[in-house]
Amino acid sequence: MVETKSKISFEDALMELEQIAEKLERQDFSLEESLKAYERGMELKKICQGILDTAEGKIEALTKDESKKTNKT
Repeated sequence: MVETKSKISFEDALMELEQIAEKLERQDFSLEESLKAYERGMELKKICQGILDTAEGKIEALTKDESKKTNKT
């Protein structure tokens, strides 16, 4: 499953990452397949981290905005 950053959801990326980790732990890959899986896992990690960073930024902005509203009243 190869999807671009903009098309894969956090949940799908995390699920694929977990599947790759399980296969690597069971050593179900050849060395070449392991390297490709590791590379894909790193891509998925970056996607998940980006989505989490975006969500964190939104939460911080909302919290800051709400805090300003509360302080004005």
